[in-house]
Amino acid sequence: MVATVNGSGKPYKFLIYGRTGWIGGLLGKLCEAQKIEYVYGSGRLENRPSLESDIASVQPTHVFNAAGVTGRPNVDWCESHKVETIRTNVVGTLTLADVCREKGLVLINYATGCIFEYDDSHPLGSGIGFKEEDTPNFIGSFYSKTKAMVEDLLKNYENVCTLRVRMPISSDLSNPRNFITKITRYEKVVNIPNSMTILDELLPISIEMAKRNLTGIWNFTNPGVVSHNEILEMYREYIDPNFTWKNFNLEEQAKVIVAPRSNNELDASKLKQEFPELLGIKESLIQNVFTPNRKTPVA
Repeated sequence: MVATVNGSGKPYKFLIYGRTGWIGGLLGKLCEAQKIEYVYGSGRLENRPSLESDIASVQPTHVFNAAGVTGRPNVDWCESHKVETIRTNVVGTLTLADVCREKGLVLINYATGCIFEYDDSHPLGSGIGFKEEDTPNFIGSFYSKTKAMVEDLLKNYENVCTLRVRMPISSDLSNPRNFITKITRYEKVVNIPNSMTILDELLPISIEMAKRNLTGIWNFTNPGVVSHNEILEMYREYIDPNFTWKNFNLEEQAKVIVAPRSNNELDASKLKQEFPELLGIKESLIQNVFTPNRKTPVA
């Protein structure tokens, strides 16, 4: 049974950018599982003719952008590679949005929620999250600065669905991009509650958003916040009872990183209203990540 566009009989066909990336790879697997035809784009985002050629040959019903520069091993790379970061994150993303608009296509754009930080109106621990219409207040890293710029410009494209992803987590605990895997390998971790994105639950929702032709900005995180220590406590409980870690504060962290990092709570009520089945962050962590990976005996 092939998935078709709104009962029109026309099958869905997705054009996906970011084949070599984590989210791009997972999207392909999800399409296979849902029997949705998909093709990975071969064009470079900043090369308009190559995007036009992809669209002409693929004839997609929807386009997904999971390509972008986050930096290796982390966003500090962007501080010393500013032009390369602009080329992909700003010029490339805008070019793809513009080509899609010209062709009448909805673009699902995996963006970031790391463009906010706790402030006087949204204090840490208050439960008051940043909403979709709030103006970004964090430009501490060049990566975040470019992402905030492009989000603001994309607001003018009525064909774009901007998904603000944060600290992505998946059930694949061997993946070095997984937030859980990262913090289990750090020598020391800060301990700050944050909004996060459980990909196992939210990536299928993004495919459904494409099918519904939803556009605009969406906080693409599970409702609520979870701290580093709470995640590591779950890791110890479910995976490794001998696991230990050390905390340090933001001042100490600042000495070992080049650019400051964003900490915030995003208000996910818009997404929850559209998808009432969406789980809270702690519930989703246990159900989608820790229970399937459980190595410790069930008490």
